[in-house]
Amino acid sequence: MSKKSKLKSKNLNSASSNLKVLSKKELLHKAKKFSEQYCVGDDKNFTLKDRPTSYFGNESKSAIKETLQIGVRALAAMQDILYAQDKWSVLLIFQAMDAAGKDGAIKHVMSGINPQGCQVSSFKGPSSEELDHDYLWRCQKHLPERGRIGIFNRSYYEEVLVVRVHEQILKSQKIPEKLITENIWENRFEDIRNFERYLNRNGTVVIKFFLNVSKEEQKRRFIERVDNPDKNWKFSPTDAKERGYWNDYMHAYEELIKNTSTKKSPWYVIPADNKSYARIAIASAIIHALDEMDLEYPKVSEAKIAELNAVKQALLDEED
Repeated sequence: MSKKSKLKSKNLNSASSNLKVLSKKELLHKAKKFSEQYCVGDDKNFTLKDRPTSYFGNESKSAIKETLQIGVRALAAMQDILYAQDKWSVLLIFQAMDAAGKDGAIKHVMSGINPQGCQVSSFKGPSSEELDHDYLWRCQKHLPERGRIGIFNRSYYEEVLVVRVHEQILKSQKIPEKLITENIWENRFEDIRNFERYLNRNGTVVIKFFLNVSKEEQKRRFIERVDNPDKNWKFSPTDAKERGYWNDYMHAYEELIKNTSTKKSPWYVIPADNKSYARIAIASAIIHALDEMDLEYPKVSEAKIAELNAVKQALLDEED
């Protein structure tokens, strides 16, 4: 086992040991420490090849599952305060190659969340109406309200991913030809940085996850989807065709992460070959972000407390 793999094992051991007896403060500290190793922040020297896709640890499946459940419960409790406070909102963006586990991560990590305070939006190829607007327009319509967590399963980042890999798409997007210059990707990175800065300045915290799956693991999952009748619906020949552009996609991901990750709207590059481990890392990052908001339930005035006590007394005085 490499030193890097040993470090990951040590970190997960630390995150999963004795979690039942941890105080809230200790849990938040561990979530921060655990997630920081995957946070890119504003590192302009970021390279994707230096980031692991796999986790090599010796924890049992039950220990990993227990760790995830504790994280899910902590996340649910914090989301309840976020909703009650009704000031901040959170936008979670998930990007990855096909079969990296985005859907499963969203399902499991957010399983304890009150549906009333959460919304999920998925973005595929743009419609004709969407093509008649700027590329951010369709995503802006789905931004979360204050007090809510919004989840983008894919996002406006597709415009610097699949559109960059398949530039013929760009030419079909009704953009004036003179605006399609050699600087278009740098311009879009700038637009996205400014857009996310605007969101942050207005109370929406943006957290972005790239599920970093290896080409070998993607192949295994594709074959599993073909062999398992219950998973046939998940597989499309187009998914396999896109594997032929793997290196182009990795370059596009590296460029967009390097150019759009900031301290306030960071990218987290999550090892995704082990789905359960990836979910723990994602939950830890969200918990840490929520903790940074200094969330608290709204304070009730003395007059309101007196009114509530009067109502309580009236209820107690009722005759059965």
